[in-house]
Amino acid sequence: MSGHETHYILPRPAFDKPVKLLIVVAPYYRDIADQLIAGAKAEIEAVGGTHDLVEVPGALEIPTAIGMAERLSNFDGYVALGCVIRGETTHYETVCNDSSRGITLLGLQGLCVGNGILTVETRDQAVVRADPDQQNKGGGAAAAALHLVALARKWGGQRKGVGFKPAQGEYQIASDDKGTRTT
Repeated sequence: MSGHETHYILPRPAFDKPVKLLIVVAPYYRDIADQLIAGAKAEIEAVGGTHDLVEVPGALEIPTAIGMAERLSNFDGYVALGCVIRGETTHYETVCNDSSRGITLLGLQGLCVGNGILTVETRDQAVVRADPDQQNKGGGAAAAALHLVALARKWGGQRKGVGFKPAQGEYQIASDDKGTRTT
């Protein structure tokens, strides 16, 4: 059972400048959300960081809220928290897959996001994973975001978007009478 295994945990990163994270939580299961939040806050505060907290209606809205905050605010990173418990319909798969995909896409765009959205079969599994004294998945999501912030700072800060960095200066492309391109 995974609750009894030991896992390697990276040491906490150190920061020479303050770090500020946004915790975005879907409190559909309030007691579980509160435990996830407690773990995340403790982890952020352990590195001397600060945090803001916003609530959204459900797990599907978490990536949207993070994307909005990135465009409209000034956070170093983000912690996504929520819980999806399997029910009787395929809605579970939709919510799990689409919220995870949205968070992954934000990360691939250069955002520092820790994913702490629990996707479980039962409430009992959620309680164990959310509890800061047990699996502490909220703290783990905050730690993931903090590690990504540390990497972004190590590599010179975040750039907007992904892919090739545009060349500096102007280049003109022309063709000679033989169709050969020259710059």
